[in-house]
Amino acid sequence: MRFQAPESLSEQIAQHLGQRIVTGDLAPGARIQELKVSGELNVSRGSVREALLILQRRHLVEIFPRRGAVVSRLSPELVNSLYDIYIDLLCMLGRKVLERWSGPELTGVMGQVRELQTVIDALNSTGGDAAEQVIDAGFGVMRYAYDLVENPFLEETLENFKPAISRTYFVALENFRGEMEATANFFRQLAEAATSDDAARLEQVIREFGEHQRHQVLSILETGVEA
Repeated sequence: MRFQAPESLSEQIAQHLGQRIVTGDLAPGARIQELKVSGELNVSRGSVREALLILQRRHLVEIFPRRGAVVSRLSPELVNSLYDIYIDLLCMLGRKVLERWSGPELTGVMGQVRELQTVIDALNSTGGDAAEQVIDAGFGVMRYAYDLVENPFLEETLENFKPAISRTYFVALENFRGEMEATANFFRQLAEAATSDDAARLEQVIREFGEHQRHQVLSILETGVEA
């Protein structure tokens, strides 16, 4: 059994503020005031300050002398740097899964993908809060892969990318109507490649979808939309 320490107060604050940044509730360039946040959440300014340092490491805020913390902006340079390494890490995760498990033992992956499709189908019929739920369901598939690989260093590295990647996913899902189904199709192809024990196809699927996401986000930034 893996021991997991409870999240610190600063981490909880960072997740709360990070979610507001990812969803656009805190807009790019917005200043995050320590005193205001501490009052709203009934926590100390020290805890808020530590949370902002966490968000700075996750590239969601920038901290300036005498100005404080400001929500960072997505730039083409940042997006390219992010996807360059994230795609390679996902390919590594996929390879490690297939190195440890054969196709027939990966039927659980199909179960995770079916859950994702159920979420998307429900949102298509009800018009729910699509982006956040699809993102959460997608990361559920990744968490399943973590358990198969059991590499804490790879898991921690990928989890550190989650806030920045979630932010770009949210931008794409909010601006392209077909992106939900494209995401579902990606995970279906991923599961089929995994259960067929086809490592080359698995990597191809990951790279194609990663480049697709990169292109979508960059095209949005080119239009001048704040992200």
